[in-house]
Amino acid sequence: MPKFAANLSMLFTELPFLERFAAAADAGFEGVEYLFPYEWPAQTLADKLHEYSLTQVLFNLPPGDWEGGERGIACLPDRVEEFREGVFQAMEYAEALDCQRLNCLAGIRPADLPFQVAFETLVENLRFAADLLAPRGIMLTVEAINSRVDMPGFFLDTSPTAMAAIEAAGRDNIRLQYDLYHMQIMEGDLCRSLSRLCPHIGHIQFADNPGRHEPGTGEIHFDTVFAHIDALDYEGWVSAEYRPASDTAASLYWFRPTE
Repeated sequence: MPKFAANLSMLFTELPFLERFAAAADAGFEGVEYLFPYEWPAQTLADKLHEYSLTQVLFNLPPGDWEGGERGIACLPDRVEEFREGVFQAMEYAEALDCQRLNCLAGIRPADLPFQVAFETLVENLRFAADLLAPRGIMLTVEAINSRVDMPGFFLDTSPTAMAAIEAAGRDNIRLQYDLYHMQIMEGDLCRSLSRLCPHIGHIQFADNPGRHEPGTGEIHFDTVFAHIDALDYEGWVSAEYRPASDTAASLYWFRPTE
């Protein structure tokens, strides 16, 4: 089976956030991720990771005004300085949490922003972040997110558009974050895509579709997909980033902890 991690922003939400680390460890997970760490002191999070022998797998760069509907600022030319400040903040957290992957959210492109300007801004921001993170051994990932259901207008909504930005940035420590749920909506043909993209993938996330719930609630045949990931040379984490259809414990029937 792949090396599974739990996304604490979506799983174990029956508990206060800082109690979810213990719940993840008790369930058998060895790695955790979450959307953003910035609400809590880095040392508080580091202590939780240490207490429960968990690996911090990944978190996102600061996204702008998330509560106000922003979903990243990396493609916005008037937010470059804010983006760069966010990279420094994320890097400090990554070093404190011994986290080796940071994900960049491209953001939603305003209708009046030309595509090429947004693309060039994103590429330059990726280069800046990658160059800062590389000496510290930190990978930068770039995620394609579906624009049909979850994030209308998201700038990178397919694996080809995300790969175009990665290739244009031209940095060895940039990889694709491949989300099975988002790519099932936008592209389908997951196993063939995973085979083609595996050398470029630095992180995988999953949820079933439709509904973004646990495996077995939708159309994705996860036994096949997980077995296919196992057969590839992918050595990274595969993170459960779904909303349980009922409670988290009941949703974990798909999960078999590593012996």
